[in-house]
Amino acid sequence: MTAADPATSPRTSTTYVDVSDLHPVGVRPPLGRYVADLWRRRSFVVADSRARTFTSNRDMLLGNAWLVGKPLLDGATYFVIFGLLFGAREGIENFIGFLLIGVFLFGYSSRSLTTGIGSVVAGRSLIRTFSFPRAAIPVATWLRETFTSLPMVLTLIVLVLAIPPGAPVTMTWLLFPVVLALQAAFNLGLTLYAARFGSLLPDSKIFVGAFSRLWMYGSGVMFSIERLTAGHPRVMAICEINPLYCVLELARDTLLYGTPGDLKLWLVLGVWAVVTPLLGFVYFWHGEEQYSRE
Repeated sequence: MTAADPATSPRTSTTYVDVSDLHPVGVRPPLGRYVADLWRRRSFVVADSRARTFTSNRDMLLGNAWLVGKPLLDGATYFVIFGLLFGAREGIENFIGFLLIGVFLFGYSSRSLTTGIGSVVAGRSLIRTFSFPRAAIPVATWLRETFTSLPMVLTLIVLVLAIPPGAPVTMTWLLFPVVLALQAAFNLGLTLYAARFGSLLPDSKIFVGAFSRLWMYGSGVMFSIERLTAGHPRVMAICEINPLYCVLELARDTLLYGTPGDLKLWLVLGVWAVVTPLLGFVYFWHGEEQYSRE
């Protein structure tokens, strides 16, 4: 008789484990695999964002009505202060539409920055419990703000049409969704940058409010930047590289004034919309190892 083969002997149980798909925990994966892992979880990211979109105001009496009510209240306040008291409406055609576009669209980017700063800190328990690409957290935050902005944009269009003097519907309205898409792409990069920066320096959320107000004034939300910078071409040139200034000017041109907008502003906004999310994603990915350790 020959000795039994250990591999086939009933007394011997050998288990072979394929370790080719196992990866060290807490180590930053290669960028390509990181993107692929994030893409595989896209359904969860979208579902989570949609579920959280309309729950932020559930404890308030008016609930989700504040999604539209707050920008309207802000717009009314700015109209009284800047339009009536400071005379900012002088020389601006359809100042109410001008102001509403500024308040509604700037609010989208401002909220992306504010929620992005605290997104990683707020998701710390999830990060320490499960293994997944941490970029899913700021991406979900950005998606949530994007979903929230949709009823606001629809309300904005209705107001622009209904409030005298109103705005005529022209072919340039077809360019308005393009402006929104470029703004959304820029906001994604902004959220990614803010998420990592907020995880490195949690106190930075204290300064976000002051920065947002400064950014708002520099974007011409309530008044005409051209009017204030008359005779100062260098200051105007600096303002024209501000992505939010480009968004507001192009949105006003396409919706209110029936023009396609300045080509230079389209080019500047296009560069911001491409470069910001790409570099923001790489910047966030570089900090992947630190998020679960803090």
